[in-house]
Amino acid sequence: MPLRVTVDADTGVAPWRQVHDQIVRAIGTGALPAHARLPPIRQLARDLGLASGTIARVYRELEAAGWVTTARARGTVVTRSAKRPDRSSLLRDSATEYAQRVRELGVDPKEAIDAVRAALSDTSRDQQ
Repeated sequence: MPLRVTVDADTGVAPWRQVHDQIVRAIGTGALPAHARLPPIRQLARDLGLASGTIARVYRELEAAGWVTTARARGTVVTRSAKRPDRSSLLRDSATEYAQRVRELGVDPKEAIDAVRAALSDTSRDQQ
């Protein structure tokens, strides 16, 4: 399965962090299993419209955390396949990530909760 990563310049989150978090999430959910190859740095940078140095930073961070390993002949590959987290772990991680973004944006907690309620309401209507 190919790696699917997007970068949204309007989130206020650094592009390297968005790419990093999406790759970690893909590994954590099993979408990127152990031994899966990541795209070469230049290719992913070109695909996302980012500088090669930005993607190189992502790969360095992933390697430092033990998620991937890089070898000249094999490229960058996933070193471990995390067990699929349970729903409560995924929810907690998502909530933590959202809370961090809310703090970075300086948004009032009540406004942030209202935004979640609205998004859930919109999602419910879309599924009907």
